Amino acid sequence: MNELLSVAQAVDLVLRYAGDFGTETVSIEAASGRVLRQSVRAERPQPPYDRVMMDGIAMRCGSGPDLPCEGVLRAGGAPVSLRDGRGCIEVMTGSVLPEGTDTVVPIERLSRHGKILRLESGYTPQKGQFIHRKASDCEAGTELLSRGVRLGGPALAVLAANGCASVEVSRIPSIGIISTGDELVDVDAPVRGWEIRRSNEYAITGSLCSRGFTRLERSIVPDDLEATTKALEAQLSRHDVLVLSGGVSMGIFDHVPKALGRLGVERVFHKVAQRPGKPLWFGIGPEGQQVFGLPGNPVSATSCGVRYVVPLLLAGQGLRSDGTYPVILESATDRIPTLTRFLPVSLRHDDEGRVLATSRPMSTSGDFSHLASTDGFVELDPGQEQAPAGTRAVFHAW
Repeated sequence: MNELLSVAQAVDLVLRYAGDFGTETVSIEAASGRVLRQSVRAERPQPPYDRVMMDGIAMRCGSGPDLPCEGVLRAGGAPVSLRDGRGCIEVMTGSVLPEGTDTVVPIERLSRHGKILRLESGYTPQKGQFIHRKASDCEAGTELLSRGVRLGGPALAVLAANGCASVEVSRIPSIGIISTGDELVDVDAPVRGWEIRRSNEYAITGSLCSRGFTRLERSIVPDDLEATTKALEAQLSRHDVLVLSGGVSMGIFDHVPKALGRLGVERVFHKVAQRPGKPLWFGIGPEGQQVFGLPGNPVSATSCGVRYVVPLLLAGQGLRSDGTYPVILESATDRIPTLTRFLPVSLRHDDEGRVLATSRPMSTSGDFSHLASTDGFVELDPGQEQAPAGTRAVFHAW
């Protein structure tokens, strides 16, 4: 096993070739979920004026309990001034604080008597209360969003509030997902006793689409060297990334490495000290295309897709976070002496808010029937001893 790359070494090599998929400009309507590739700065102070925070009245602190009302100012109305310091102006949440006032009193603390608004008995307003002061959130020019963040709801609100009708984001790479094998049939096709339906490509598609990688093409190639070479040549010509499942082991019908070699795809590594997924293959095409050869067993293909394909795609988009996080093993778990173990788990939170991982080992790397009942997998380093309950491990979501 000494000649095999470790998982850390393999990931490092993959990320070394991640490159950059480039950028494009999209409308704010199309920016949800995309990765930002520009800095966004405040176009003006926030808030841009002294903002009323409660429906009620604006007054001058210390004016007395009975306040003649000089008018009403709604949110979006032009600023007004208080003419008489003993009076008040009725204001709505979000309106501009009237000039000459320094205090806002909520409507719940008032009673109305004709044109007089009276403070609640025993209530003493504090000067400056319920006023959101101009520039208290940020000054004009403050950086609000930086490159490498995924644009969710709050970030889209920042874009809109600062006049960003269009935004520069990472380009979504074009990805070819290719299944290999004479035993595979379409999901809706008749299936004979010695055949299986194509499932790996759908597992890989799900993992990629859930992370925003939606420019996908699925296809299948038979276990034939000439046909495999021809199909992969066509796929290389139209995609940035190829993700193959099957055909990378040592069988006489495992033609993928040889076909890729014919097409000028340079092998970076083949085989990693891990279970499942030891036969993993990775290379770089003649025009810089990244090519993954995942093992054909479903658990292996799904695990390797998450552990290697996803990080490369995220890095190529410049995303600052890979979405992994530590969890705590709920029970003692066997390690593998010479291999990193990818162990499927289910997650739950305990009463202290800790994320606990319950191991759900599959009987074989082909047992994907129960994989959907898990949340992802944890990564356990090689070792002779068990990982005891309470061990912290990195979690990778499907």
